[in-house]
Amino acid sequence: MEEHIKIVTENKKARHEFFIEEEFEAGMSLLGTEVKSLRQGRANLKDSYAKIKNGELFLYQMHISPYPFAHHGNHDPERPRKLLVHKRELKRLFGKINEKGYSLVPLKVYFKSGKAKVLLAIARGKRKFDKRDEIKKKDAKREMDRALKRYR
Repeated sequence: MEEHIKIVTENKKARHEFFIEEEFEAGMSLLGTEVKSLRQGRANLKDSYAKIKNGELFLYQMHISPYPFAHHGNHDPERPRKLLVHKRELKRLFGKINEKGYSLVPLKVYFKSGKAKVLLAIARGKRKFDKRDEIKKKDAKREMDRALKRYR
């Protein structure tokens, strides 16, 4: 059975702001209007994060725009959304997050075989000099690629 994946939104800034240690997938518990809005690609992961609260995993600050054709019963765009993971995975995450400096960052939201999923990462924040160093490396690589292209 072939899985069809349709990416809704990506958190491009996350890879710049954090060192990604490990990635994993979680299902999302959504309302009908949220699903319809997601299918239109109307979501934003900027400044969003996941947190374990009362033994459950939640996604905070993810913006899903209200569905324009729903006149009543529309959702709150930034409500906390419950993420669906196995109990043993949740326990493992809880142990990792409690380590110093680790947090759960959503990388992308997508539909996989018709179900809304979120790709989460266990990440450690970068300091300013780490970011500058990464930009220097990227620029150096770009310059080398340009030079090689000229000599071909």
